[in-house]
Amino acid sequence: MKLENDLGRDKISRLVFKIAIPSMLAQFVSVLYSIVDRMFVGNIPSVGDVSLAGVGVCGPIVTMIGAFAFLVGIGGTPLMGIALGEGNKEKASHILANCFVMLCGISVIVTAAALVLREPMLRLFGASEVTYPYAEAYFSVYVLGTIFALLSQGMYQFVIAQGYAKVGMCSVILGAVLNIILDPVFIYVFHLGVRGAAVATVISQAASATFVLLFLLKKSDITISFGGYSLKIMRRVLFLGCTPFLIIALDNVMLIALNALLQKYGGADGDTLITVNTIVQSFMLVLTMPLGGISGGTQCILSYNYGAGFSDRVLKAQKYIAGMCVGYTTLLFIMARIAGPGFAALFTGNPDLNAQACRAIRICTLMIIPLGVQYAIVDGFTGMGQVQVSLPLSLFRKGVYFLAIFIIPIFMDADMIFYAEPISDITSVLFSIPMYFCMIRKILRKREASIASSNNRSVTQNDQDK
Repeated sequence: MKLENDLGRDKISRLVFKIAIPSMLAQFVSVLYSIVDRMFVGNIPSVGDVSLAGVGVCGPIVTMIGAFAFLVGIGGTPLMGIALGEGNKEKASHILANCFVMLCGISVIVTAAALVLREPMLRLFGASEVTYPYAEAYFSVYVLGTIFALLSQGMYQFVIAQGYAKVGMCSVILGAVLNIILDPVFIYVFHLGVRGAAVATVISQAASATFVLLFLLKKSDITISFGGYSLKIMRRVLFLGCTPFLIIALDNVMLIALNALLQKYGGADGDTLITVNTIVQSFMLVLTMPLGGISGGTQCILSYNYGAGFSDRVLKAQKYIAGMCVGYTTLLFIMARIAGPGFAALFTGNPDLNAQACRAIRICTLMIIPLGVQYAIVDGFTGMGQVQVSLPLSLFRKGVYFLAIFIIPIFMDADMIFYAEPISDITSVLFSIPMYFCMIRKILRKREASIASSNNRSVTQNDQDK
């Protein structure tokens, strides 16, 4: 199949745009999986608000399950991209084969563990006696589709890594459209409630997984092969994937802690505050997932050109990527202030709940404009395989947030805890920008020297052979 984009030769500005836009749209559409579920669940007659709180409790666990897809997907794609930049397609094929097997194995383990531990996990993550039945009903069905979730999200990364951004977007759109169609059918027509929302999601993810696998088996430049499995490759994938995995894992730990703290300090309003937080986190998904689509989807440009030793193209691409990220966060900053009430109304008809959610959305998005730079820096280093740089930058931001959510409610009202988000956003950017300028040139020079040394060895070997 003809490549959509030539990562090593196409004009950088056009290349970033052609890959970033479909990747961003794909992630925006994928947000609909959770947004649509929550929207329909929140409008179930009589029990909508409490059902929404129950599904909200499941949110961190569901996202945590998805983190394993990024552990393998984003851990493997920089390695494959660098191999392609080096012109080593055989190595790239072995990396893809190992990642496919890893995702299948992890899916089985995660499914079994989640089914066994579902009740203590849901209780720990903030489910009350009122919300637990709804959380359990949703989660019990959703976890059965773990293999579809991991394969659709994890193998999607390898479609994007080869430059097929439009194909990747189509796989996500397929699942999202199915989810939108099936949600009302299973929730209202079949009267399955929150369980129906989970059924619709599993079917939709199965469709996306099938689409991606068929493409990677038959049509992509580097296809899934069987054999050539290597523990060395798997360890390297896990090492590189630990940055996005830990980011998502820590995000979920903090969401769990946030729900627990809202329940603890919110008193009689604890369940209401968790419902508010569910709406807020839905909006933040609209922000962070497409933003990650821009910074993460364009990693293939960085990894390929880093592998090829094209430092100027790497630096130029990073400028355009950062610009697109900041442009997107600026748009969402404006939307948070204009469209907040309309967004909250998708989940609840309660005017008081709507007002609380709008206020919390405005607070959480106070510093999101510079957050675009943070995403571009962290994902840029990850795309070049520099996890030793990207991981500390991510952990710093999470550490600031974690401290803030515990300290704020001790001295202020429970709903002031939402200020933890802008505090961590601006602090992390002020830390990451100097780190970027300190490290990027050193990393690129080291890569250039490595390629030059390798070329010299090849020339010497050829001379000896002659």
